[in-house]
Amino acid sequence: MAFLLSNKRSKLAGVGQLSFFSADARPPRLADLAGPLCGPGQAVSVGRGTAARVSAVVPETWRADALLAACAERGVAAEVATSEEGSPLVRTAFHADLVPLAAGWLRGAVKAVPAGFEVDGTVLRLWAVVAGRAVPGGYLMGLDAHAPDTHRPLAEVLARAGLPATLVGARGGGPGLRVSGRRRLARLAEFVGGPPSGCGTGEWPVI
Repeated sequence: MAFLLSNKRSKLAGVGQLSFFSADARPPRLADLAGPLCGPGQAVSVGRGTAARVSAVVPETWRADALLAACAERGVAAEVATSEEGSPLVRTAFHADLVPLAAGWLRGAVKAVPAGFEVDGTVLRLWAVVAGRAVPGGYLMGLDAHAPDTHRPLAEVLARAGLPATLVGARGGGPGLRVSGRRRLARLAEFVGGPPSGCGTGEWPVI
């Protein structure tokens, strides 16, 4: 199903200004790189927790370009390599400033959603950059197939953000969280802002 994205996000909210939680509402922060970790992104710490990196394998080049630009906006050096499967792999340099983020998402070597974690538009935007796509009946925020224990906590996080979603398994094209319904899609579109450069039709939250 095709949708048209309106750039007049304020009209979707029924107000004359952007939502406080939208991706355009505040300056970039390192904490925004939690977005890729909501999807298949990974955090790794080294040197007994003195430095950490964030990485994500993405299916298309535009996603790699958008994530690379997001890292640069936050003063984090990053590069695009190629995964073992031949897909673009974006990875930051190891950096001390990323240690708190990595520590929050790791329980030992296991990926876990931090206690009290909440999302705003920028985190949602980077989540969609890495693992979002339109599906029949809505928009799917992809999850990490290798970290199933993160799936339900992230569903609860979306619900607290006013975006209750359906957990979709591998048979339904997941794992992922499907946001559906006109109002919820409008809210998601307002949160994440306009599509990144090069984003294909059907790959971005739209109305």
